[in-house]
Amino acid sequence: MTGYHLKLANGIISWQSRAQKTIALSATEAEYMALSDCSRQVVWIQNIFTELGLPVKPTQICADNEGGIFIASNPVQERHTKHIDVRFHYVRDLIEQKRIDVVWVTDKNSADIFTKNLGYIKFEKFRSMLGLEFYSSK
Repeated sequence: MTGYHLKLANGIISWQSRAQKTIALSATEAEYMALSDCSRQVVWIQNIFTELGLPVKPTQICADNEGGIFIASNPVQERHTKHIDVRFHYVRDLIEQKRIDVVWVTDKNSADIFTKNLGYIKFEKFRSMLGLEFYSSK
């Protein structure tokens, strides 16, 4: 699963949760592909801001897989990553251009609500952290 959300002024302005189109051979590879998808959305938002004349700083992307962050931050081709489709390496260019900054988070990755089956306590924690309200009709 790929899942991410983008926040502006403490509110979610964009989010996605979907099955990945490509099969990943490891959790690191799956996280790297999700990081690439998220970075493409970040660039789209940055381009809108630039067209509106608003200043754009490097956008911080939080990821919870150190291996995925390492692959994105180090453009060295290794035998473990040579099979990854070239389009996913776009994230490396964005880091080099200083358009994004990838940081590691531990158990406080709020995107988990979009990708994992969470227990009630953890779900409620992330829901309140994101300010999400769910309504049901009877």
